[in-house]
Amino acid sequence: MSARVAAIAGIGATEFSKDSGRSELRLAVEAVRAALDDAGLTPADVDGMVTFTMDTNPEITVAQACGMGELSFFSRVHYGGGAACATVQQAALAVAAGAAEVVVCYRAFNERSGRRFGSGVRHREPSAEGVALGWVMPYGLLTPASWVAMAAQRYLHTYGLTPQEAFGPVAVTARRHAATNPAAYFHGRPITLADHAASRWIAEPLRLLDCCQETDGGQALVVTTLERARDLPRPPAVVTAAAQGAGRGQEQMTGFHRGDLTALRESAVVARQLWRTSGLGPADIDVGIVYDHFTPFVLMQLEAYGFCGPGEAAGFVAADRLPLNTHGGQLGEAYLHGMNGIAEAVRQVRGTSPNQVPGAARALVTAGTGVPTSGLVLTADG
Repeated sequence: MSARVAAIAGIGATEFSKDSGRSELRLAVEAVRAALDDAGLTPADVDGMVTFTMDTNPEITVAQACGMGELSFFSRVHYGGGAACATVQQAALAVAAGAAEVVVCYRAFNERSGRRFGSGVRHREPSAEGVALGWVMPYGLLTPASWVAMAAQRYLHTYGLTPQEAFGPVAVTARRHAATNPAAYFHGRPITLADHAASRWIAEPLRLLDCCQETDGGQALVVTTLERARDLPRPPAVVTAAAQGAGRGQEQMTGFHRGDLTALRESAVVARQLWRTSGLGPADIDVGIVYDHFTPFVLMQLEAYGFCGPGEAAGFVAADRLPLNTHGGQLGEAYLHGMNGIAEAVRQVRGTSPNQVPGAARALVTAGTGVPTSGLVLTADG
């Protein structure tokens, strides 16, 4: 969609930890209230809610706990981290259609102290969604890291790269930014390429520092009409373009039969929509917030979005040609299924990031890949 009728007017988060000591509902409520405070709005102003199918906090329960009134719109988006930007798309569509005027997007979980997604498949009842896993589980492919490792190994082979030279710059860049972000879990703890190369194997060719962390926390965003956002305390982050995408024959991180394992077809679908509807291109983007669940998929996304050619992304990142994941990403700040990345893009176009890019007015945000995914172009107003 090409909107420019909707904007993100508020952002709020809990602290990012490994043991929150409180329920996921409380985390959600804290994040939502913080986002509303940031927007200069009250719970009574909210008439719409959007979250992930994976979230354990029902919209009506969060609304009750926050003291909201009637809701005229509520929605959930599937496919884990691939849903992140699509929550904002759903909210923007709702305000553009007049279905709601103030929509809160949220995600909250105890992903470290509670259910740990990275632990992979433990028990699944037979289902249409789970059928694809039956083709890979008998061979030991049981975790997201093992699924991504298959594509990562092919990427290295195709382009004649080593894990350190290909994936190391992504990890080092994220941790460099996290080190100067007080909200980041790894604040004050940068790493070197040598640290990356010395970290233990998780699923070859992925090392520990190629994998996102696990986080307890919550993040919320407030979406409203651009007209209303202009009257609120914070500069609006305009939703200039939003898109979802799934490739032909898409599976959830196990589509090893899809042909070229070195490319992300779902990202290409989203990229085409974003560039077409925004009227922008890679050269126009001031900062890239690229979903970094695993370092290899950061490289493949940069290539899918046209920032560089196939096999060139490692050099692109090493040369620092685009400010990338300036909050520290999910490798360095927190793993909130990408919602904290959207908040960083808002800070960049507001001019309030701890790692502010001078003059940043246009930000690309991507969501989880290897699954049906989504993306945003957020811009400064004016």
